[in-house]
Amino acid sequence: MNHIVHIAAIGLLSTTTVFAQTVSAPLIVVEDRGGDSALPYYQSLNPQPDQATPPAPMPAPRVGNAADAEAAMLPVRSTQLSPGEVQRRVIRAPGLTALFLIGDDERSRAWLRQRQATLRELQAVGLVINVESMAALTALRRLAPGLTLSPASGDDLAQRLGLRHYPVLITSTGVEQ
Repeated sequence: MNHIVHIAAIGLLSTTTVFAQTVSAPLIVVEDRGGDSALPYYQSLNPQPDQATPPAPMPAPRVGNAADAEAAMLPVRSTQLSPGEVQRRVIRAPGLTALFLIGDDERSRAWLRQRQATLRELQAVGLVINVESMAALTALRRLAPGLTLSPASGDDLAQRLGLRHYPVLITSTGVEQ
């Protein structure tokens, strides 16, 4: 019985193969030897717009200001980081620009007020890793005029540097609070 089913399957397979070959159009192989244009092969696809038909107008991209773009990124939440104590440690990251991580919390605000002169001297860039609104971000910026504060998730940095808490200053030579 198995032998009959096997022979029937082979017969069915060969019949469908012959049928598929007769139904489909023959293949055309296109070869480019550098001298002939391949354009005639693409004419049926109409790759170029017809010159008689003007192109459809494209809508102009909406250009907003930086505040609109920044507000669209909010709220920012970094799930792997929370306010807390950070132990000082040495790292080796030559060429790393000094940066610091803060949030919209009392510990971060106090740290920012206390360390702002040092942060300015280092030309450190601040990432606000937990902030809910534009008003909260603006309030943090008022605490430290002259420092760059940008909303961004800190989860990737936390994972790469083994951080669990903030506020923190990260330089090419160390991590400290």
